Amino acid sequence: MSLKKVSTLIGLTLCTIFSSQITAQTHIIHAGKVLSVPGQAPLTKQTIVIKDGIITSVKSGFISVNKIDEQAQLIDLSKSFVMPGLMDMHVHLKGELGPKNDSEKLRMSDADTLVKSAYFAQKTLLAGFTTVRDLGGSPEQSYALRDGIAKGYLQGPRIIAAGSNVAVTGGHGDVDGMNPALLEMHTAKTVCDGPYDCRRATRHAIKFGADVIKITSTGGVLSDTDTGTGQQMADDELREVIDTAHALGRKVASHAHAAAGINAALRAGVDSIEHGSYANEESIKLFKKTGAYLVPTLMAGDTVVALAKNTNFMSPAISAKAIRVGGDMIENFKRSYKAGVKIAYGTDSGVSKHGENAREAVLMFNAGMKAQDILKSATVNAADLIGKSESLGTLETGKIADIIAMDNSPLNDMKALLDIDFVMKSGVVVKHK
Repeated sequence: MSLKKVSTLIGLTLCTIFSSQITAQTHIIHAGKVLSVPGQAPLTKQTIVIKDGIITSVKSGFISVNKIDEQAQLIDLSKSFVMPGLMDMHVHLKGELGPKNDSEKLRMSDADTLVKSAYFAQKTLLAGFTTVRDLGGSPEQSYALRDGIAKGYLQGPRIIAAGSNVAVTGGHGDVDGMNPALLEMHTAKTVCDGPYDCRRATRHAIKFGADVIKITSTGGVLSDTDTGTGQQMADDELREVIDTAHALGRKVASHAHAAAGINAALRAGVDSIEHGSYANEESIKLFKKTGAYLVPTLMAGDTVVALAKNTNFMSPAISAKAIRVGGDMIENFKRSYKAGVKIAYGTDSGVSKHGENAREAVLMFNAGMKAQDILKSATVNAADLIGKSESLGTLETGKIADIIAMDNSPLNDMKALLDIDFVMKSGVVVKHK
């Protein structure tokens, strides 16, 4: 074959590739039932037009491709329930709680952990969760995973990453349960003491890439120390972290179980309370006054109770806290929801298994939360919490095309979220059964 013919063949091949890429940039979805704006009534027989990853229009009726763009790709979801991609405001993609955690810390390299995190990220996306907040992990790994997904190198949800926790020495969020040499080696540079050191830790986290600051105002269930779940970060430390983060354009999420720690964080201006296990009447007043969100993570409580009762790998200190706190979370969630506290969806996956994030919705429904409020918490409210309401959370013109679909309506049966058939993220189809 002559050089001229080879050149022509290459040119034709490249034209075919480029034209197919251009064709793939425009999608038209025929949706049988669409929850365009969670919290509002769903619409029937809608046509969603997507170009370059953005929703350009939502039209009534099933409009033919030829009337919109002859080169567009039609996606037939005419028999499906369609809604915005789900958003989980509390995950830990670096691992999963289990009996091998101690040995994995010793045997797995940072590279091994990052590869495993990528696997968990993909599972999360395929479960219908197109955006997550990763609230605690190795900074370098967390930011590499976030950036790799954003650049298209890896398949996973959009990640709002915290990196390592801003935590006080010896408190939840610091390392524990190891010999002294390993404790020294693994202590994060964001562990702090006193308001000015905590200011430094917050600036350090942001300097190295934190999208959000995660603090631990109280003790935690999975800290392998007998330090309880009461307030651990002092009031002046909380104020300094939150003021510093806000000054640098970052929101703050606070792990908090006991009421004293919840209330101190709310008074200091925190943006969300994670868990909120023992929120009291003062907490509810502060939630409503400040507009902060509660991220309840009922799956975490459900998971640790089951593990504490049915396995023996947890230490006595962890098991005792798990049974007590996990068992109390549901009642406190019910009280907060009934009082009108703003709820954003979050699972604490990593404690529970990745890819099962939708089980949180079932637990919330069983606890008395209305179906429409659950779906709103995982879309509209979550987008508001991360400051992305202009681009995410609904299926409206100008929004990023994060779209999921399933056979049945979760408004009628919340378990429908456990079987997602279609996932599109930023206009790219990543799952279609």
